[in-house]
Amino acid sequence: MSAFMPWSDEFVLGIESIDSQHRWLVDATNRLYEQIESQNPDPRVVGEVPEGLVDYTMNHFILEEDLFTRLNYPETSAHKQEHDRFTNQAMNLLLNFEGGDPVTEEALEFLKAWLIHHILKVDKAYVPFLKANGVV
Repeated sequence: MSAFMPWSDEFVLGIESIDSQHRWLVDATNRLYEQIESQNPDPRVVGEVPEGLVDYTMNHFILEEDLFTRLNYPETSAHKQEHDRFTNQAMNLLLNFEGGDPVTEEALEFLKAWLIHHILKVDKAYVPFLKANGVV
């Protein structure tokens, strides 16, 4: 089975700590997809992945926002708003799952679309600023 969201060099920002976190998020999205598409999904794994995504994205966002604050990135507020919107949606996915709702392919499509847009558009926009300030 091919990956639901294949990793692409297009996603590489050239900032190792952020790239490795993006890779983890893409891999987790693929693990969740594989589970919900399998004949026998493992409920433990299906539960762990949304929880892990919420925890990991929050930590990832904290890392980015800390860099922005320390370096006075001019788009910090707008970027943080994107993070907050996604965190709310990811928390809703997790809470709905914990309340008994299945994780749907629609939810995964949202996650995939959001990650692609966020990495390729929103995150790529800060790369020149961070690199100009010595972040690699």
